[in-house]
Amino acid sequence: MFALDATASRQPTWDRACQLQGDMFAAVAKLGGLAIQLVWYRGYGEFQVEPWLTDSAELQRRMSAVQCRGGLTQIKRVLQHALQETRPCRINALVLVGDCLEEPIDPLCHVAGELGLLGVPVFAFQEGHDPEAAQGFREVARLTRGAYCAFDGGSAQQLSELLRAVALYAAGGRQALVALGGQQSELLRQLTRQL
Repeated sequence: MFALDATASRQPTWDRACQLQGDMFAAVAKLGGLAIQLVWYRGYGEFQVEPWLTDSAELQRRMSAVQCRGGLTQIKRVLQHALQETRPCRINALVLVGDCLEEPIDPLCHVAGELGLLGVPVFAFQEGHDPEAAQGFREVARLTRGAYCAFDGGSAQQLSELLRAVALYAAGGRQALVALGGQQSELLRQLTRQL
């Protein structure tokens, strides 16, 4: 599952993510492919769940159609949706990309704990360095046995590396990441150590 904050502050990264998601599919094609469900939120309570897709062109088309709008984060709603989706068929990973956290941390941690018990790791990737968001994203990742990484808003390369790594993890588990060995950047080594 690929969950994105589509609020106004995310517009530059959203545009870049539309291009980078193709790298996720390419990275796992040799491992048998990957189905991705795009989830995004924006505006006043808008929350969109796309169907599970294996076609990168269709996923890119759907992402490109979204315009970012001002609004508050809905991370708890994302986690609750992941919880509902994994009950009938386990999700291998949830990627959450955002820049801020405007919700109380304790309720998020409760839902994250439930996901952790079901074996769904959350990979929380934070654009920028908001300390409250960092604290919340780290806790969600810890409770789900996932990983947290911050990236710079202007670093498309960092986000691309992180997305490819999670795609490899979702398709092949931790051993797929470890197999990269010396090819890993410091950012990917940080991600692998957390797992």
